Amino acid sequence: MSQLSSLQLRVYYEDTDASGVVYHANYLRYFERGRTEWLRAHGYDQQALMREQNIAFTLAELQIRYRLPARLDDRLQVQTEVSRLGRASLQFAQRVLRQDGVLLCEAQAKVGCVDAQRFAPLALPSAMLDRLRGAELAD
Repeated sequence: MSQLSSLQLRVYYEDTDASGVVYHANYLRYFERGRTEWLRAHGYDQQALMREQNIAFTLAELQIRYRLPARLDDRLQVQTEVSRLGRASLQFAQRVLRQDGVLLCEAQAKVGCVDAQRFAPLALPSAMLDRLRGAELAD
């Protein structure tokens, strides 16, 4: 496992549905933010990767398990870590917890590395692989 990244969020009215709980699709946004911040915490800005190295990350697979609802004004923590590092992909394990530590939702997301213009699969650069493997070992 890699180093854990944690993102703090608050549930706003715009996040909820007619029943007063977070609309299920909004968890995808929370998880996307978590993956983005994990990359940023490890020194990778996605805009810079696209501009400077023609690298983009695209979601290839997503599996979500909803356990309990989040509600208006809840403070949430999105935890993200890499559970598997491939030559051209990263497998993320993610969780959304309420501030009191109760698990609300969890996901497994496989993100592929692609050519930013053609969206064809692309191997992760060796320097990036080495750096991310170092993050795995640091745990």
